[in-house]
Amino acid sequence: MNKKPTGITRREFVELAGLTGAAYGLSLVTTAAAVGPPQPPVDASGKVIPGFEKTQDGPNAARGWQAFSDRKIRVGIAGYGLCQFGAAWSFQNHPNVEVVAVTDLIPSRCAGLAKACRCEKTYPSCEEMIKDDRIEAVFIATDAPSHARLAMAALQCGKHVASAVPAVFGSLEDADQLFEAVKKSGLKYMMFETSCGHADLWAMRQQYLAGTLGKIVYSEGEYYHDGAAALSGYNPATKNVDADGWRKGLPPQWYPTHANAYCLGVTGGSFTEVCCMGMASIHPNLRPENNAYKNPFGSEIALFRTSEGGMARMAVCWDLPAAGGEQGRVYGQKNDKGAVNTARPALPPGLNEGTHGGGNYLMCDFVDAILRDRKPRVDVAQSLNMTVAGIVAHQSALKGGELMKIPQYAM
Repeated sequence: MNKKPTGITRREFVELAGLTGAAYGLSLVTTAAAVGPPQPPVDASGKVIPGFEKTQDGPNAARGWQAFSDRKIRVGIAGYGLCQFGAAWSFQNHPNVEVVAVTDLIPSRCAGLAKACRCEKTYPSCEEMIKDDRIEAVFIATDAPSHARLAMAALQCGKHVASAVPAVFGSLEDADQLFEAVKKSGLKYMMFETSCGHADLWAMRQQYLAGTLGKIVYSEGEYYHDGAAALSGYNPATKNVDADGWRKGLPPQWYPTHANAYCLGVTGGSFTEVCCMGMASIHPNLRPENNAYKNPFGSEIALFRTSEGGMARMAVCWDLPAAGGEQGRVYGQKNDKGAVNTARPALPPGLNEGTHGGGNYLMCDFVDAILRDRKPRVDVAQSLNMTVAGIVAHQSALKGGELMKIPQYAM
């Protein structure tokens, strides 16, 4: 499987008082040019799903943007579920993208995705869509358990792949197979981890790369999503969306990347070992006899050793009604005052930050990586290092906090 310890750069400590620890929840694209749902998506109780709260658009997001190429990448989009992610990332509004086909297993959602993306061609499944020779790249925004399988199928069909999180769903074997599939294909793969697009994390990474923070001694990341495991989801057995879908009983650390990015998205490194503790949930779904995962936990708090010798505390919780969002902070051995440009890059006209407070920065990075033939911001190694750490963390929690080694990935 050709796995080896990840060679890392360094990490940054952010002393930006106004940024550190802030929770980020941004809306879908709301510019006049965008086409999509008029209101943020809501759960069964009518509450806006965390990460989609409306905020003001940045008026200067496009300042300084310059077109690199006039070529349009032909993209196919799969998935228009609870969060309507297929349209939320604004591929349809990027000047270097043409959305040529869309798909969703549920016909009404497929029609909604086609309308939102201004696309006439639809397919009944992603498996059918990726056979379309016109398509150069696909965005997989389907149910989380299908991400790895569909990504590998698309790579085998010669398509670049962007995927919603997580890269794999609870399976170390899938992680190894996806890693090998990307390497063998020579194509671009990127996981759209939204925390990597947040203003604070972006600033931390720029400081870290500039060397002003030295090695990171300690970092914290949190993903608090009250009631996430009670939300409906696609159910392969019924081929519909229902209360027994993939989210029912979801182990918190199987969805870890929003938190883990507040370490690994800064340094580009990995977690090498973990001790994780879990707490029983208030939700009936999160009892082992009531979910397919046999998961007893509504909260899982992991302590990781990092690949540069530091420590990280990463929390994923479904039982915190007073908290929400994706947030984190890092602390380094140095605190140089040298000037570092920590601003995120300019976005094309008509785009704002996008879903979860930074989604459009990731979408634009993926498009640019294809156009310039470079490594994406969150490549397959970083995607798997962020994801697999949580899978092992859940195993540790099930064993009462046993210290466990974590597989390593590096390109």
